[in-house]
Order: sequence, then structure tokens, then C-alpha cells
Amino acid sequence: MKTIFKMMALLMAVGTMNAQDLPDGQTIAEKTYERNEGNSVKRTLIMELTDKRGKTRVRETTALRKYFGEERRLIIFYNTPTSVKGTAFLTYDYPSAEVDDDQWLYLPALRKTRRISASNRGDYFLGTDLTYEDIKLETKISRDDYNYKTIGKETIDGHECYVIEATPKDDDIAKELGYSKAKFWVDAKVWMMRKSESWDIAGNPLKTVNVSDIREIQGIWTLHRIDVQNHKTKHKTVFRFEDIDYSTALSDDYFTEEALVDGL
Repeated sequence: MKTIFKMMALLMAVGTMNAQDLPDGQTIAEKTYERNEGNSVKRTLIMELTDKRGKTRVRETTALRKYFGEERRLIIFYNTPTSVKGTAFLTYDYPSAEVDDDQWLYLPALRKTRRISASNRGDYFLGTDLTYEDIKLETKISRDDYNYKTIGKETIDGHECYVIEATPKDDDIAKELGYSKAKFWVDAKVWMMRKSESWDIAGNPLKTVNVSDIREIQGIWTLHRIDVQNHKTKHKTVFRFEDIDYSTALSDDYFTEEALVDGL
């Protein structure tokens, strides 16, 4: 009997020690920002949108990203189909949490550029199942919106991941994001999110996101596919990244409000 109690005590001690050895959630979130993304990248982004009846629509875009010091800019130009050709989205991701990011959407049918306010960052991005905020972050975890708790390690597609739980820091952030809580699986080697689950404001399951086909391109770990399932609407979106190039110099002029209208 004494031996059994000793073994139980040892197992409990090991479990406590392992939990203490895990990095805290905030550190994991910060690490997702520290990885090398290259100074700039050009790529083709194909979006496949499938409704609950199984009907699929395809959007092909060109996505450009560039760093201006610590400021990160992303612009997406829609190429096909003709019904959305010319639509463009631009975001300025500022390093300071005290400054709201700037986002603009150009709709050629209206010949108008619309500014996306911070309060709308939880809106869905042009019929997809990712929000404007999700598009901006890609495989990063927000450093500023959540309180985190590391709950363990799990393996996703053969890759060891830290698992963290996240709750918005206040009610206003929860309403902006559209999430009451979230759970993230972050690759312990390359510091990219491989999976996330989120719950709506009422606490109901909302979305599951799976990131796959992460491999090195020109020495930089790069995602190639994101699958998103919306559990409330039964809608799903697949994002496929192709023709990825970190070496081509991108003009600063691409990342302006004027470029939204002028296109590539």
C-alpha cells in the first residue's frame, strides 16, 4: 500500500513539474510574432467557399505583404471571378497595442473605398468564415486581446503543439471579436498555429480552424492551407496559398489606399 501511495505521489509531482515547465500562454502568443516571415512576400490566395447545401464558389486573389519597420502591411487584390474582380483589401498592422490598426476595403461596383473600424474587426471577411481580424493574424495569436492559460501539449498531424485557452480581456473585446473564448494549438517548433476552436458570445461552439501543409519556402516556414468550419451556419472555407515568393522586391506603392483602386 505504501508503495502505491509513493507511486501516486511521484506521478502527481511529475505532472506538476511538467505543467510548470510549459511556457505561459502570453509567451506562446508573443513567440508567434517573433518567427521569421521575411521582409515581404507575394503569393496567390485561392478561397473555396462551400455553403450548407454543398455549393462551392471559388475566388482567386493576389496577396502581398511587407514590413515597414515593425509595421506590417497586407493587401489582397481579387482577380476572379468577374463578379468580384477589382475588389481589394488593405490592412496596416501597427506594433503598438495603443493604436488601432487601419483597414480599408475597395468595392469596384460602388467605386468606393470603405474604412473598416476596429469595432467591425469581428465581421466575416467577404463571405468567408474568417473575420477581418483572423485574416490579418493568419497563424499568429493575438498578443493584446486575450488572457491566456497553457493547459498542456497535444500532437496535431504528427507535430507537438502547446495548447492554450484564451478568454477576451473584457466584454468590449469579446463583442468586437465575436468570441467568448478560444482554444489554440501552437506548433512548439515553428511557432505557428496549427488549430483553433472558438465559441460565440453565448458560449456555443462557433468555428474550428485547421492549418496544414506547413513547409519551408526559401528558408521560411510557410503555411499552404487553412480549413475553416463554421458550426452554426454549416458553411466552410478553404484557403490555399500558391506561387509563394519571398524574394521579389515589392514597391511601397502597392500598400496604399490609391493601390486599392488602381490594382496591380
